[in-house]
Amino acid sequence: MMTSQETMTTADEAIVSAVRAALSEQIGPARIVTEESEIAAAAAIWNGAVNHRPAVVVRCETSADVQHAVATATEFAMPLSVRGGGHDWAGRAIRTGGLVIDLSSMNGISVHDGIATVAGGATSEDVAAAADRFGLAAATGTVGSVGMTGLTLAGGYGPLCGSLGLAADNLVGAEVVLADGRVVRTDQDVHPDLLWALRGGGGNFGVVTSIEVALHPLAEVLVGSFTFPFELAEQVLTGYGELAARAPDELTAVVSIVPSAEDFPIVAVSATWSGALADGDAFIKEFTELAAPLAVDIAVMTPLSKLRQLDDVMPDGIHYSIGTRNIKVLDSAAATALLEAYGSRESSRSFLNVHHFHGQASQQAVGSAAFGRREDHLMIEMIEAGESVSDWTAIAASALAPHALPGGYPNLLGPDEEDQTALAYGPNASRLLDVKNRFDQKGVFQATALPDRRRP
Repeated sequence: MMTSQETMTTADEAIVSAVRAALSEQIGPARIVTEESEIAAAAAIWNGAVNHRPAVVVRCETSADVQHAVATATEFAMPLSVRGGGHDWAGRAIRTGGLVIDLSSMNGISVHDGIATVAGGATSEDVAAAADRFGLAAATGTVGSVGMTGLTLAGGYGPLCGSLGLAADNLVGAEVVLADGRVVRTDQDVHPDLLWALRGGGGNFGVVTSIEVALHPLAEVLVGSFTFPFELAEQVLTGYGELAARAPDELTAVVSIVPSAEDFPIVAVSATWSGALADGDAFIKEFTELAAPLAVDIAVMTPLSKLRQLDDVMPDGIHYSIGTRNIKVLDSAAATALLEAYGSRESSRSFLNVHHFHGQASQQAVGSAAFGRREDHLMIEMIEAGESVSDWTAIAASALAPHALPGGYPNLLGPDEEDQTALAYGPNASRLLDVKNRFDQKGVFQATALPDRRRP
């Protein structure tokens, strides 16, 4: 495969011309991008560090468009990728020299009987807004601009994880365009193995043109936002670990080390209570006892407003690098390791987030979905942001290995992290690969990393 710095050969140009001609006839030339002057903008995603240059971008509006794009890419042996929200930090939505199926125009949402039918290009915020109109909530991640489908297919940790489970746990159906061009529906009764695989196995089985997700009666949540001096970080981290270990399902909290407006580090906690509001105040206020806070803000808001809190924290277009590990508990030893890892950062724009996995998410049986890590744990997310990025996140993730559980969160694992990927799906790995072989035997779709059957 050519790199982003290489130019196409005459043979490559001939293939691209043939692909454009075929798709122009089937879909219309206005939605096919092949010109070098337009490709960069068409391929732009959240992470500005990704400089992949596809040969063709197809702006699909229907499942039939997607069928044509898949058939044409396979006919001409062109690498294929799918862009939904464009938020995958590793840039797997764009393959250099390949054909990108851009679903961003397919962003419609309908709600009926507590189920949202979500087109493949809709964002998490789109879904939360649609649910909000009915006094309902969806299990989403923490950032509204993330594509709902990509988030859901590989897991989806979020502020309602304890009470609603992962986003993947709320997936009840999907429409998928397979590598052979068929459009299939999957649910618990039709192709149930495919639904099982989509609930944590990523977009590795076809182009998911729509998903159906369960919504829940939840009009308001109680949110506590707290900041603490960095000098008290170890005390806050260990105290958070103790609170997380005994938190009821209705309480999910994230603790972070983040740069302040002046670019010096502070510790922040965001706690979300999704039970009866009158019962939540005592639980939320416990976080003020972790240490002397710099600021406290406790407010009732909609789940949609909660999701929008981080809209401006991670802007599009700058460079990002991400590393991840899971740990069982956040005790003194783990807190020390986290602070040592954070201390090795090279950029002031470095973030360390600790996400809480518990409650309904951990009460699901290990084999109920492809997602492989079901015991209570804390998912560590390290982010470096700036005009350029170093290898700090990879080094920091490696430094946490002695304290980590096997594997990691597939949505954040990079394509080269084979050792962690091999263990990420636990006992579900073999079944997941069997489903992959049934629905995509030739490996047309390559999204979040899957384990390699050849590895011991």
